[in-house]
Amino acid sequence: MALEIIEGIVEAFKLISSGDRTVMEISTRSIAVSGTATLLSTLWGLPAGTLLGLREFRGKFFVKSFFNALLGVPTVALGLTLYLLFSKSGPLGFLRLLYTPFAMILGQSLLITPIMVSFTASAIESVEPEIKDLARTLGASEAQVSLTVLKEAISGVCLAVMASFNRAIAELGVALMLGGNIRGATRVLTTAIALETGRGEVALG
Repeated sequence: MALEIIEGIVEAFKLISSGDRTVMEISTRSIAVSGTATLLSTLWGLPAGTLLGLREFRGKFFVKSFFNALLGVPTVALGLTLYLLFSKSGPLGFLRLLYTPFAMILGQSLLITPIMVSFTASAIESVEPEIKDLARTLGASEAQVSLTVLKEAISGVCLAVMASFNRAIAELGVALMLGGNIRGATRVLTTAIALETGRGEVALG
């Protein structure tokens, strides 16, 4: 068994180093899908996280707790919900999005949005309050104050983006349920690994 695993790993490295067409195609699609999902979650998650970190309002604790709780939502639950929405008999079935890269992108972006919001809010809150006060004293508008704080929290924001991308590209449940693992269309790294290892093809998995 151990020998088979070692042989599989060696063969896998050979496929990667030789630029195998199938491996490159699947890898490129994985990066494109997860990268787009990360971009979308950044577009709406970054402003939401920034506002959540900067503003004080009634119910802020519950909003933060809500996003933190979403971090633990089972991916199967999200995938099943979106599957039912996009299936032919579902309310959004007329869009014909099921088993398309767009459905995978949407599913992954929704999955990683809580990561983006929670991590960004924590990064913003870690910035010294004096920086905000100084910016306001110098006559900065609220938008300028937000931008200043965001610059100070850039390392934490970058961490949020990287964590979101890592979560998206490593996702199996949503990709499989919404993409269907269709060869040449929606097959990505995680679904290909699940398929090939299930066949006993360790090198390809």
